[in-house]
Order: sequence, then C-alpha cells, then structure tokens
Amino acid sequence: MSASARLANTPLSILDLAHIRLGGTAGEAFRNSRVLAQRAESLNYKRFWLAEHHNIQGVACSATSVLIGHIANATSRIRVGAGGIMLPNHSPLAIAEQFGTLESLFPGRIDLGVGRAPGGDSAAARALRGPVITAGEDFPELLDELRRYLGKPQASQRVHARPGEDTNVPVYLLGSSDFSARLAGELGLPFAFAAHFQPEPLLPALRIYRASFRPSPILERPYAMVGIPIIVADSDEQAQFLATTPVQMFLNLIRGVPGPLPPPTKTLEWTSAERDAVAAKLGAAIFGGPEKVAARLNTFLEETEADELIVVTNSYNFEDRLHSYELLASLAGRVQETPQTVSAAHK
Repeated sequence: MSASARLANTPLSILDLAHIRLGGTAGEAFRNSRVLAQRAESLNYKRFWLAEHHNIQGVACSATSVLIGHIANATSRIRVGAGGIMLPNHSPLAIAEQFGTLESLFPGRIDLGVGRAPGGDSAAARALRGPVITAGEDFPELLDELRRYLGKPQASQRVHARPGEDTNVPVYLLGSSDFSARLAGELGLPFAFAAHFQPEPLLPALRIYRASFRPSPILERPYAMVGIPIIVADSDEQAQFLATTPVQMFLNLIRGVPGPLPPPTKTLEWTSAERDAVAAKLGAAIFGGPEKVAARLNTFLEETEADELIVVTNSYNFEDRLHSYELLASLAGRVQETPQTVSAAHK
C-alpha cells in the first residue's frame, strides 16, 4: 500500500480530556468539546472519545458518561464513547446501567473503552473506591462482570442492568503496557494503546496483542488503535510554537504541579532531566506543517500497522486546535473543501 493510501485508509478519531485552559472554565471546556465534536463529524472522523480523570487540576472529564451524553446529543452520526472508563473505580453494574442508558438514547453510536488505571492519584482512588485499593489485578473479573451485564440474560442471573442488558455496547480494552494487550488478544477484543503519554512500550504491546489474539464473536482479526499527539499548523515553526503548550503540560505533571493548559511560549526553563522526561512522554508526538505531518504519520502507520489512530491535540487557543484537526482531515483526504473554522466558546 502506498503512503498516501495508507493514511487515507486509516480511520481517524479524537480523544478529548475536556482540558481547561489557563484563565478558562469547565463550562468553556465543555462547550469547546461540543463544537469540536460537531466539526469532527462534518470532517468524517470516526469517533469522539472522552477519558475519565479525577483530582487533576485543569482536566474536567471526571463525570465521563455525563459528558458522553452531552456530546452525543449535539451530534448525529459520529460514534461517541469513553476512552476510557477506569473500571476499578466503579461497580460494573453502574457502568453497565450508564452505558445501557446512553445506548438506548443514542442507539448504535456508543463505545465503551475500559482501562484498569486509577485515572488520578491514590487519594482520589481511595475517595472513589473506599479503603480497599487494588493494583488492577481484579480487572479481568470486573471486565467479565461488566460484559455479562451488557449481554443476554442468563437463567441463573439475579442482578440485571436495566437498561444495559442485551445492548451489547462495544467494549474496547485500553492500556499502556502488555497487560491489557494480552487480555484483549485472549478475549478477541479491540485494543487501544495510550502512546499519547506512554509511547515506549507501544510496539512490544502491539506484538503481544496480535500474537495472543484469538478470534471471537466480536472480531475475526486483531484491531489495534493507537493514541497519538498531533498538532498540524500552517508551518513547522507555528506547530512547534503551539506544541510548547503540551510540553509545559507534561513538564508541570512531572514536577507534580498539574494545572490548566498554559499558553505557548518562546522560552522554557527546565533541566536536562526534565527535558528527557518530557521527551519520553511525547516520543510518539508529531508536530509540524502539513507536509511534515503527512510524512511522519505514514512512517508511523508503516511501523505500527495501526488499524485506527486516536488523535490528541492540546493547544491553548481552541481555534488552533480546531484548525489542526481540519488540516489533518484534509491530509487524510476526508474533506475536499478548504478548512473553515467554526465559532467556538473561546476566541
């Protein structure tokens, strides 16, 4: 397959954390997510996912299923879902009921990606789960319980998800290591790897997923999705400048002082160790003008053989974020017209 055909034939999706910018509000972030999802639908992105996080300043995606309903209600075709729900934080029954409700409201459009990480710090995990906190070793059992609630009822079953039962909401396993990769392969489920913040284990995890894959009623062959940070701008220089926002975001996380998305900057003060740590987090990132991004994306697709890319674009100004997704869709041949920016909550 040629490079241009590879990109054109790879579905593109969006992962959103409802980031709050410096000086912004959660309400503004939610309105921008809605506008972005509407534009993504018009640009033929495949799905729009939101990721559960807790107790992280600057991230407003804690009530994930509520936000999914907000986005699904504002769109009509694009798939909407969780990327993901951190299952150990919840009762599988509650998640089955929530997503059964969403599927009943928006039939055929809801995805349920699940992971085993806490989505926050240990204090948040204790507040969500109570005093008993596991390291995720019970995740396979929680996943099995969740899938049973979403499937056909069994004669011996005493507890039912209503709504949820027999909705068969599609389940995707998320991960940043080989644990979920192997489990997804053994269960014959689609697998999404979080290379947008943990790129180093990507290729080994994909090999494990494909090697351990067993065909199932869900999938006949492996389906690997990869999260990747991308910023496309009109020039390489502009993209690199805009990319100082996610660079500062990870730098603040590494320093233990997470906060709202900062504006881009022409100067950064950091140590060589901090620079290396940020580079490790953004090892898969592609920041550049259209030509550079197209070339690097095709190389990435050749190396990973990803079946779908889930794109993460964090910029301070919403218009830059929207423009990036428009340029990316044009590169992939999703649209023919010149990208046009729609109105946003923040200008």
